[in-house]
Amino acid sequence: MQVKMKFLDRYLTLWIFLAMIVGVSIGYFFPQVSRINEGLTIGTTNIPLAIGLILMMYPPLAKVNYSLLPRALKDKKAISASLILNWVIGTVLMFILAVIFLRNDPEYMSGVILIGLARCIAMVIVWNDLAKGNREYAALLVALNSIFQILTYSFFVWLFINVLPQKLGLAEFDINVSMKDVTQSVLIYLGIPFLMGFLSRYVLVKIKGENWFNRKYIPVISPITLYALLLTIVLMFSLKGDMILELPMDVVKVAVPLSIYFISMFFISFFLCRALKIPYAKNASISFTAAGNNFELAIAVGIAVFGIHSPQAFVGVIGPLVEVPILILLVKASLWLKKKYY
Repeated sequence: MQVKMKFLDRYLTLWIFLAMIVGVSIGYFFPQVSRINEGLTIGTTNIPLAIGLILMMYPPLAKVNYSLLPRALKDKKAISASLILNWVIGTVLMFILAVIFLRNDPEYMSGVILIGLARCIAMVIVWNDLAKGNREYAALLVALNSIFQILTYSFFVWLFINVLPQKLGLAEFDINVSMKDVTQSVLIYLGIPFLMGFLSRYVLVKIKGENWFNRKYIPVISPITLYALLLTIVLMFSLKGDMILELPMDVVKVAVPLSIYFISMFFISFFLCRALKIPYAKNASISFTAAGNNFELAIAVGIAVFGIHSPQAFVGVIGPLVEVPILILLVKASLWLKKKYY
């Protein structure tokens, strides 16, 4: 059966652009919206935004069958390749690209680093299916990355934003991130939806069965991620109408290192796995997992740690804007490489 990309997912880049325009228009023509929104903030937490971000993370985490993890760990060669690509090569490559292209824009630089440290746990299933990868193996990698993210994300943010730039003498880079703030954000915006996803899968599968859960429940909750993402973008840009003139060049500035990253990571992963004689179906799963990123988490941490008006939060929004069209092209590249090498 041929897998087709859903209409909403296929045009995600367009929806994000439209959400930005709607948000900026609301901020420009209805400034009272900002004042109303400020009244819904407790401390540094904006309640509507927090709810939206948690809802955005819930569906991908509910889809994961964590009970299958032991089976994935048996294939040590493929799992080792995936872990090295995701948590060593991927994080270091994004850091290097951020330094090369954005060292004079430290806020954008740290925003790009946040994206690089957040490994893909959602859209990778779509790319994997379109590229005829191993669906079960992709789900196992997503489960592994979800757990790794909860355990290591705050440490990696501290290492790559606080420690490494200082050690490398990047004088222009004067940003310190509290590990406590990032840990708190990860626990709220990844921990809560992770727990919701895990419990809902466990309880509903027990009551209604796995077939009902996958065929009935998952299709109902899946669009929530996209709707919550678009509402988050509308809310963010309604509060930054003054950025409308700066927006085009800022998008390009951030898009360049992100584009190089997505393309480079895919081909590095594909040819490394081919050299290790990993079958195509698993190779595709590993390559798309390594090439994609969890922009939902990057947006959540950017907003929670740096603020809704911050350049870091803005960079998080640019992530899917750039990622979706490039990954669609990489699906075609993957199918061509399959014919050529497999």
